[in-house]
Amino acid sequence: MKAARLHEYGKPLVLEDVPVPDIQPDDVLVQVKAGGMCRSDVQLMDGYFRKYADIPTPITMGHEITGIVHKIGGVVPKAAGLREGDHVVVAPGWGDGTCRHCLVGNTHICPNVRWPGFGPYGGFSEFLPVPARYVIKVDKRLDFEELAPLTDAGLTPYRGIKKLRDAGALGPNRVMGVFGIGGLGAYAVQYAKLLGGGATVVAFARNLDKLAVAKEYGVDHAIAIKGKSAADIAKELGKATGQSDLDAVIDCTGAPEMVQLAFALLSISGHYADVGLVGDRIDIPLFPRVSREQTLHGSYWGNNTDLTEVMALAAQGKIRHTIKPIKFEQLNENLELLRAGEIVGRAVMTF
Repeated sequence: MKAARLHEYGKPLVLEDVPVPDIQPDDVLVQVKAGGMCRSDVQLMDGYFRKYADIPTPITMGHEITGIVHKIGGVVPKAAGLREGDHVVVAPGWGDGTCRHCLVGNTHICPNVRWPGFGPYGGFSEFLPVPARYVIKVDKRLDFEELAPLTDAGLTPYRGIKKLRDAGALGPNRVMGVFGIGGLGAYAVQYAKLLGGGATVVAFARNLDKLAVAKEYGVDHAIAIKGKSAADIAKELGKATGQSDLDAVIDCTGAPEMVQLAFALLSISGHYADVGLVGDRIDIPLFPRVSREQTLHGSYWGNNTDLTEVMALAAQGKIRHTIKPIKFEQLNENLELLRAGEIVGRAVMTF
């Protein structure tokens, strides 16, 4: 089978032929139909994660995965409801099944978690083995190109906005900011309207083309931030919404300057959910966070329940997509475009 593998950190992927992997008795073999491309793919190549987990090479990359059930292991129970030919998406965080996080369904934060695309098996290959409990059946009418990004770009902001909602940060007469309208942010603005309970939604970004996507997807206001001070942006926010600060923030970049800007705009008792990892450190004044009783939520990817809910929204036609289809042979050139921030929406590789 074809596979795109990282053999050396800091180098391009090697597109090569490798054996089709065997499966364990409780696995299914998924024939990959589409694999989304994520900024964390670039970060993995560049060694961003090595201080946290030095993954041995070769690594078969790609973690936004959808495809068809090709083969089912011998001990997969019939109650799983899986049959060869089913269309599925792959849930990302494969936990050990025994820790306290797994036992409440949060397998993606298991201390012994495994991730497709961050080890020997990933979505930039024609087949991969997946534990049966981490495949989710989907409506066969849905396009593979649109399904793949929903397993990360469409899943991660969904969980983050659920945290803001459950914390009481959203609702009528609240203003929510979505920072960064890239692969994640294009979905975040839609979820903000779906889950926000009537909150006013404002998109913030440097790129005007990306802000145009946010407007198309229904934000109430869009504010360009390039070259502007926090004070100027606060004034613009006040003119647009009637208040110069934000009750809730979802940050889809995690870039240091964006974190500083968003916290500067956060209200008293405001809630901030970060799902972006462009930077690696937060440098913000401490006293306003304490004196204004603000809350920072870390939100990482999502669990099976979150992904099942996203799939239900997709089946109901409630999620729109900005997709750039690419071929397997174009992976490296598009990773470079992604590194430069020049891809609007999500690049998706199809076989």
